[in-house]
Amino acid sequence: MLASRPGGALYVGVTNNLARRVWEHKAGRGSDHAQRYKINRLVYYESYPSIADAIQRETSIKHWPRSWKTNLILEMNPIWRDLYEELNA
Repeated sequence: MLASRPGGALYVGVTNNLARRVWEHKAGRGSDHAQRYKINRLVYYESYPSIADAIQRETSIKHWPRSWKTNLILEMNPIWRDLYEELNA
């Protein structure tokens, strides 16, 4: 899940290469929604063994109320720091 800032606009997506996809968002090559709202901060992620499982989870999260998404982020990342650097460590 990407955010524009703590408590800001959110983007939920699925990819087979998280580091590459976040870099694309940071370079301004994300979705129209992400570009419009400058959503490029990785604040939450999950890994799944199959793409089918990942897509199912993405679809579920996209239909959740914003408060549920926010709680999910806060459990993993209470200060909404950009987790992108951790992917490349």
